[in-house]
Amino acid sequence: MTADMTATGMGATGTPILPETWLSRFREDGFTVARGLFGGDEIDRLCDRFAALHAAGPVPGHFEPRPSDSDPLHAYPRVMQPHEFDELSLRVLLDSRLRGVLEALLGEEVLAAQSMFYFKPPGARGQALHQDNFYLRVEPGTCVAAWIACDVIDRDNGGLEVVPGTHEMDLFCPELADAEVSFAREFVPPPPGLVAVPVDMEPGDVLFFNGSLVHGSQPNRTVDRFRRSFIGHYVGRSTERIGAYYRTVSMSGDRVPLGESEGAGPCGSEFAPYGPH
Repeated sequence: MTADMTATGMGATGTPILPETWLSRFREDGFTVARGLFGGDEIDRLCDRFAALHAAGPVPGHFEPRPSDSDPLHAYPRVMQPHEFDELSLRVLLDSRLRGVLEALLGEEVLAAQSMFYFKPPGARGQALHQDNFYLRVEPGTCVAAWIACDVIDRDNGGLEVVPGTHEMDLFCPELADAEVSFAREFVPPPPGLVAVPVDMEPGDVLFFNGSLVHGSQPNRTVDRFRRSFIGHYVGRSTERIGAYYRTVSMSGDRVPLGESEGAGPCGSEFAPYGPH
């Protein structure tokens, strides 16, 4: 271990998870990336599991695809809270490597609040710039996302874009997004002087970012590439309130009820229920 490494555990390649400089970047910019945190075989198993889930059909309240000739997200909607019915998803959400990084970032014990899986097929719309804590309404403090890349992710297939520095700002009042390019209604323009920058990723990389960081994605403009990702949202143990939709559990899987905050909802308000995912 070199002098600039932090002992937050090991990634799939046996290397330390996060250099100290990357932890500093999280504090300064609101995000950081753990490269190769999950191995290729682990990502393959996760993708195979969701391919099987898609083939099996709807899971009411979590995943409700429907055929469509006009919008690929009708056939491939995101899967909401898969850890509540799928054991592999629960294991990924509560993975000890994620826990090690999250505890270093938050400085305390961590609770898991949400899981999601995005297929984002070719031609799918993106999600306009937004802030996650606009939906979770964590009090006090904010959430942290762990965004696991399951494909090669870049600008062509709608990779994430982040606006560094916005994690230190309050929640913005969103504008109405362009429904032609975003499945979600909310849009937060970058504040004056700040711009969105892309985060290219490889399968197994994990992007960690602050719940107040403005981020989003463009449409998948490819004709043959999915942009699959598994996302978890986490909060510190000192959290007192969160939206009722988010049923927090400890990293050992025990339910930890919190008080209910106001104004919360599922992460990303769709223009129509399950239509434009």
